[in-house]
Amino acid sequence: MTAESAYGRRDFLKDSLRSVAKAVREFSTEADAPASPPPPRFRNDWLRPPGAVEETLFLERCTRCGDCIKGCLPGALVAHEHDATPVLFADQSPCFLCEDFPCIAACQTGALEPVDGVHAVRMGYAVVSHARCTAGQGCHACVSHCPRQAITMDFGLMQVEVGEDLCVGCGLCEKVCQTVNDHVAIRVKPTSRGTGSATLKSSALLRKENWSRGAF
Repeated sequence: MTAESAYGRRDFLKDSLRSVAKAVREFSTEADAPASPPPPRFRNDWLRPPGAVEETLFLERCTRCGDCIKGCLPGALVAHEHDATPVLFADQSPCFLCEDFPCIAACQTGALEPVDGVHAVRMGYAVVSHARCTAGQGCHACVSHCPRQAITMDFGLMQVEVGEDLCVGCGLCEKVCQTVNDHVAIRVKPTSRGTGSATLKSSALLRKENWSRGAF
C-alpha cells in the first residue's frame, strides 16, 4: 500500500465525518427553529354592502374610494385585501342595517343604490347546519337576535328554520351563534355574484344543501 493511497483513505474518512457532522448540525438547527406561520387564508365568503348593484356592474362603478367604509358607523365594512372593494365578513362584524344606510348615502358612483327599506336589502341568505345546531338543547339565540324575524323555531322538529323571503343576509345570526356556541351552526352565504349564471346558482344551491347536512 502506498503512502498516497493511505492518505487518500484517511482524507476520505475525514471528509465523510465532516459531512455527517454538518448535516446533523443543520438538521438540529431546523428542528429547533420555530415553525413558519401558514399563509393567511384567502376568504371568498365576503358580503357586499347593502344596496350593492349586480357584481359586474358594481366592479365597474366602484372606485375603491372608501367613502362607504368611512360612512359605516359600526365599522362592519372593510376594504378587501385583494382589490380594496368594500366587503363585510359576518363572523367578524355583521351589518346592523342602519335605518338611514349611511354607507349607501356616502356612495357617489352608483355602486350602492338606495333601497326602499330593510326588506329590500339582499346581501346573502342564512343557512342552518342542523347537524351542528343546538336548538334542540334550548339555544334560540339566532331567533331572538334576527332583526327581520326571518328565523323561527319549529318546536315540532326542535330545529330553527330560515325564511328566505325575509332573510336579508345581515349576518347577525352568524355572529351571535359564534358568540354563544362552540361550533357555528348558521352561516350567511353570499348571493350569487356576477351575471347570475346557472352555474353560479347551482353551485350556491349545492353549498347550501351540503352545509344543511353538516358536510361543511
